[in-house]
Amino acid sequence: MASTPQSTGSVKVDAAIQNVAAAAPTKLTGVQLYSRFALAGALCCSITHGALTPVDVVKTRIQLDPAKYNTGMIGSFKKVVQAEGAGALLTGAGPTFAGYFLQGAFKFGGYEFFKQQFINQLGYENASNYRTPIYLASSAAAEFFADIALCPLEATRIRLVAEPTYASGLIGGFGKIFRQEGIGAFYAGFGPILFKQIPYTMSKFVVYEKVSETIFRSFPKKDMSDSMQTVTNLGSGLIAGFAAALVSQPADTMLSKINKTKGAPGEGTTSRLIKIAKELGFRGSYTGIGTRLFMVGTLTAFQFAIYGDLKKALGATGGVEIAA
Repeated sequence: MASTPQSTGSVKVDAAIQNVAAAAPTKLTGVQLYSRFALAGALCCSITHGALTPVDVVKTRIQLDPAKYNTGMIGSFKKVVQAEGAGALLTGAGPTFAGYFLQGAFKFGGYEFFKQQFINQLGYENASNYRTPIYLASSAAAEFFADIALCPLEATRIRLVAEPTYASGLIGGFGKIFRQEGIGAFYAGFGPILFKQIPYTMSKFVVYEKVSETIFRSFPKKDMSDSMQTVTNLGSGLIAGFAAALVSQPADTMLSKINKTKGAPGEGTTSRLIKIAKELGFRGSYTGIGTRLFMVGTLTAFQFAIYGDLKKALGATGGVEIAA
């Protein structure tokens, strides 16, 4: 129960203080705060990944059939359209929206949550001194739970892109995989997705935080307009996206390969991964890197810009910043 403010001895002054207190926005905490972080993360990820579905389709085709799609991003776009029509570029849009809505909620909401838990345990001063390990640990923990939600939908998306006649969309593809191959098929790529997404997310958040810190040291955030803060988020996100794409590309290629078709009878996931890695080699694991740099750099830039603006719109201003 809130305590009654002590009287100043003046009825008018007391009334003014009470009016100011009543008008002051309540700082969100707990579920109210983290649910808003989660919603902002869900929307920023689903919007950006969904909008870049055509690029993702081409990137996946290059990874799965480099001999055919060997003319770069633009040339491969043309080949897909000529062979299958423009509609093919939206293959897997349903699983992409749904999967990254769930993933974004766990990723961004979880990142803020775990960061706060580390601060609670270490204290603000220690957390600020060791903020880079906290960024890394928080993002890794958040991404682990995000991938549990994402993996079945990502497996469905890749199957639809790899086999355009497999099913007509998310529900049809998801149901067909479940009926024919069982629930285990949705998690055949769980190892690669962890190997891809956890380093990706760790790179993404720590590089974003470090670039932002550098900018805000020269141009304090409190002195920036909202539009300049959005520009800062865009620029920091772009650099973070490039770093994340380079770190996670080999696992992304393996994920595409392992979800292209079901495994042979009795063939385990580990043996499939070893076989794929040997076939690809280092150079092969970076097939499609140009397209993916464009895709990941763009979507990461817009993710952080949208996330920052949505947090403000939702009143989620209680995020913890531990930069020095």
